[in-house]
Amino acid sequence: MPIPLPCLKAAIYTNTLCSVLPSLLFSSPRRLARGISVREMRLRRASSSASASPPGRTRSFQLQVNPLTGDSEWIVVEEGDEEGGEEQKKTPKSLLATTSYLDMLNDSPRNRAFREAIEKTITRPCHVLDIGAGTGLLSMMAARAMAKLGGAEEGRVSACESYLPMGKLLQRVLRANGMEKKVKVFHKRSDELRVGVDLESPADVLVSEILDSELLGEGLIPTLQQAHEMLLVKNPQTVPYRATTYGQLVESTFLWKLHDLYNSELNASDGIHLAPAGLERIIHVKQQQYAMHCDAISKELRLLSEPFKIFEFDFWKRPDSHGETEIWVKAIDDGKVHAVISWWVLQLDYEGSIFYSTAPRWMRSSDTEIVPTLAPVGGENWCDHWKQCVWLTHGAGMPVLKDKHVLFKAVHNDTSVSYYLKFDDRSAYNDFNSADCLIALLPERIALYGDKDWRSALIRAIKNALHVRSSPLCVVADDSVFLTILTASLSKTSNVISTFPGLQEKGARYLQAVADANGFSIDHIEVIGRRTACLTSDGFRQRKVDLLVGEPYYYGNEGMLPWQNLRFWKERTLLDSILAEDVFIMPCKGILKVCAMSLPNLWRSRRCLQDVEGFDHSDVNDTLGACGDLPPMQEGPCLPYYIRQCGEVKKLSEAIAIMEFNFSEPIHACFGKTKIKFSDPGLCHGFVLWIDWVIDEKHSIVLTTGPDSRYWKQGVKLLSKPVAVDVVERFAEIEAFFEPSTGEVTIKSSFSSS
Repeated sequence: MPIPLPCLKAAIYTNTLCSVLPSLLFSSPRRLARGISVREMRLRRASSSASASPPGRTRSFQLQVNPLTGDSEWIVVEEGDEEGGEEQKKTPKSLLATTSYLDMLNDSPRNRAFREAIEKTITRPCHVLDIGAGTGLLSMMAARAMAKLGGAEEGRVSACESYLPMGKLLQRVLRANGMEKKVKVFHKRSDELRVGVDLESPADVLVSEILDSELLGEGLIPTLQQAHEMLLVKNPQTVPYRATTYGQLVESTFLWKLHDLYNSELNASDGIHLAPAGLERIIHVKQQQYAMHCDAISKELRLLSEPFKIFEFDFWKRPDSHGETEIWVKAIDDGKVHAVISWWVLQLDYEGSIFYSTAPRWMRSSDTEIVPTLAPVGGENWCDHWKQCVWLTHGAGMPVLKDKHVLFKAVHNDTSVSYYLKFDDRSAYNDFNSADCLIALLPERIALYGDKDWRSALIRAIKNALHVRSSPLCVVADDSVFLTILTASLSKTSNVISTFPGLQEKGARYLQAVADANGFSIDHIEVIGRRTACLTSDGFRQRKVDLLVGEPYYYGNEGMLPWQNLRFWKERTLLDSILAEDVFIMPCKGILKVCAMSLPNLWRSRRCLQDVEGFDHSDVNDTLGACGDLPPMQEGPCLPYYIRQCGEVKKLSEAIAIMEFNFSEPIHACFGKTKIKFSDPGLCHGFVLWIDWVIDEKHSIVLTTGPDSRYWKQGVKLLSKPVAVDVVERFAEIEAFFEPSTGEVTIKSSFSSS
């Protein structure tokens, strides 16, 4: 499953339905590209612009957001000849380079398992349907399998790929492999296909890979339901054949901090209450499964149960939309259950000889009955498109005793799974009422808000600024509820204007709810819920801004590249005319830093594709944003990752500053260049970049978003070829350029010998 990237959002229009999927605007790019039918995706009539699409052609509108302004624009992608011009060829690149398709196609155990299962399942010429075809790999496997049987003319393969940019790439791959006449492509969702209209007959075999880390999030259940009802023969064959989910109870301080802001604030003891007593759930993580590389935190986990089976889903028959299971799970140690870690095992063939699993590494040395199921899984296969999932219990965790039993209940609907736990006569943990929550944040943001050191640094900076200013006017230029509450709490005479560009009205309701607990009057706070540009209107020109502050943090922009929070600099520039001469700006500066690193797992997952199970995929590399094994003079994109989650990693140099962004000045282009000397020998796969926020002018308070800070993503610039380095002979030169109109930072590197 791909890493969700808010800068890439899409709605898919078709000229036949003239409909848009608004609920998909905040979905992952890979999910948008699947040919799925999810019942929660309510359709509505599109704007009249969709009618401009010529009859018989499909049009896709892709929403891209400028990270510096928050402004969005629609990019139009139309069905047509890929050879129709360079501009048309370039269009899909910006849409697909940040997805996880490349990582998925570099997953050799996955590719091999699907090939073996398809070849084993297709034993005669037949009609094969591939839903969510992507680059067409499974479709081509099916066509080749029938050709080997001598039934290429009799057999048929139908590939359904609704996401037009991916569909256009699919056609290029088919042409490159001479398969364009053997695979018929439909630019439709699977629920738009009709037997007798699109398909000549119901399909005998379904091949599909519409799975995310949770299993159900890409619409597996509704897709299978509709396919079995409308598109498949009775008792069809399927690849995969079955999927089984497993879980394990764990204790982990790290995972606890990701959700329990209330108790973290009690430990902080600084008097600021984002989740005050009685309102503990008013700001909380969303109750859902979170994809995570649990091997990366295995040393921070205590296993409190053996693994247990949760659900089983059969692809060969119509699944139910709702399912429940109750299990008595025996605790193997005393402790507190902070989370449930889950994974799935895929049985690809009906005989049960071909498997693929997303189980954590510690399961491979386990002596449980599940091990035989995991045995066929190949090697130490790090990949980013599928991870384990973490379900966070609420509060301080559920106490359990060794050899006692926990009642574990799991419930699934069409697209997600929920868990409930009960120990003895205690109330059920995770019995969470979402109506209590006004602001739902990502777990990393909750952990950061509860971090004592982070809170202390901002408190110290604001106290210093307020010490020399009486009755100040403070503008919080981002979505920081912490800075708004902090300033209002520390200065009873201050006037605080919070722009809350992302939170908007939710932020206003939240502040009203927690005002009394933090001892300030809501009368001193105004939430405009709009862009900071409106503050320069005549109604706001009567007073100058004494404090302009931000974390910086913009709700909904989590997971973006670190420098895309330089939106704060853009906002500061828009307010230049109303800033006091001695205005306190926090942060006062941003420093772009870089570190050379060995990243073998990540590099392998993002390398160029050539032969994938016998099919040429070299045509997709530029479009899918390949970083490794690039031809000379080509540059791969810089992508956001949690470095601590990237498998095997090793620092090869000290952290070096490349470029500074001075927020006392209006936004402008910046250039930086530095030389990196290596502190450790190894194989350099690329450079990790981040921003250190300098909070005060004395540089006494600096907050880093680097690899040692696990609550922030860093930017990764992978090399075309890994470079062997040592501490004496080799050094690297890094150049960085910041373009203020787009918010992009361009990185170039070279290696030299001393």
